[in-house]
Amino acid sequence: MKLTEWPSSTRPRERLLALGQEKLSDTELLAIVLSSGNTNANVFEVAQGVLSEFGSLYNFVSACQHDFLRASGVGIATYTKVQAFKEIIKRSYQEKLATQSAFESASDTRLFLMSQLREETNEVFAVLYLSSQHHLITFKKLFYGTITSASVHPRVIVQEGLACNAAAVILAHNHPSGVPEPSQADRRITHQIKQALSLVDINLLDHFVIGAGCSVSFAERGIL
Repeated sequence: MKLTEWPSSTRPRERLLALGQEKLSDTELLAIVLSSGNTNANVFEVAQGVLSEFGSLYNFVSACQHDFLRASGVGIATYTKVQAFKEIIKRSYQEKLATQSAFESASDTRLFLMSQLREETNEVFAVLYLSSQHHLITFKKLFYGTITSASVHPRVIVQEGLACNAAAVILAHNHPSGVPEPSQADRRITHQIKQALSLVDINLLDHFVIGAGCSVSFAERGIL
C-alpha cells in the first residue's frame, strides 16, 4: 500500500507535526529523510529494510559512501542529504557555542564534540579554545593517532591557546572502541596539560572522552 493511502494520523510526517519528532520511531524518522519509496516498496518499508540492513540509525548515518550505497533502496541523493544534515548539525552547535557559555550549554558542548569525534576510526585529540566568557573561539583537532592511542603534546596545546588568546579550554578525544571510560593514560595526560596551561593562566574546564553514542566528562566524574 502506498503511504499516501494510509490514514493521515499514521503517516510519519503528520505524526511528527502532531506529536513532535521525539515521539517518532527510528523507522518513521528515516522514512521522512528518505522521502520516497520505489516501485517495489513504499518509503516506510524501504526505511524498515535499511534499518534492518544496518542494524541502527547510528550505523546508517555513520556508514562510508561505499557501504551506504550498497544498501537497498538508497542512493547517492540520500547519501548527500545525510551528509548535509550531519554538517548542518555540527555547524549549528558550533555557532551556538560561539555565542553562549560552554557551561550554560553543556549539553550542546557534549553533542558538538560527539558529532565531531565519534565517527573517527582512529583516536583524535581535540581542543575547544574559549574566551573569558567561555564562548567558543575555535575548535581544533590537534593530534591524530592509531585505533588505541594518540601522542599528545601539552606544549602544542599551550601554544595554540596563546595564539588565539584563549582564557580556558575543554579537551576531548575519542575512543574508537566505542567505550568512553577514561584510562590511566587519559588521566595522566590531562593532569600534565592542566599543569602546563596553568603556567600561562589558561583554565582547563573539562575533558570529554567520546564513545559510540555516549561520553564521559572528567568534571562530572570529579577527576579533573
